[in-house]
Amino acid sequence: MARSSTGFVTALTAGALAVVGVLAYQASANAPADLGKPKTDSPSATASRSPEEKADPMALPAQSGKGERVVYSLGKDRVWLVTPANKGVRSYPVTAGSVDPAPGAYTVTSRSGSVTGTDGVPIEHVVRFATAQGLAVGFSAAVDGSTAAPGASKKTGGIRQSREHGDLMWEFATIGRKVVVVP
Repeated sequence: MARSSTGFVTALTAGALAVVGVLAYQASANAPADLGKPKTDSPSATASRSPEEKADPMALPAQSGKGERVVYSLGKDRVWLVTPANKGVRSYPVTAGSVDPAPGAYTVTSRSGSVTGTDGVPIEHVVRFATAQGLAVGFSAAVDGSTAAPGASKKTGGIRQSREHGDLMWEFATIGRKVVVVP
């Protein structure tokens, strides 16, 4: 009887391995060609860029300071995470809130893992660095992944970014990190 149990288990194992092999092949055959490659901006975002930005999207805005910092451009709705060697680590688009901070140099003053934004949207990885019109101003990511601009009737200092970019900001912009806001 022991022989028939061994044969049965061996047959089940071989069958399971065959199924896993077929599923692995199907998954690899249907994987996107860009899987594992760095993400770039959408074609529509690329088309709306100025010639300078198309040439080098990592080029920092003029007069954005020196050293390790976050640079936020009000006019371009864009962020750069900058290393101590003054090289852009990452740059990506953001969606501004209805209340902007004044151009200038700030530091990260507080952070929250998850809260509800002033627009009622659950947000995470909140990095605050300024106040304007009585509201805290900072970077955050909506838990649902949305980056839509707030309605005109909502007053918010939240600068929304994707969840992926929210993770990057959370790791980079710790308490005391310099934030430079440029026009």
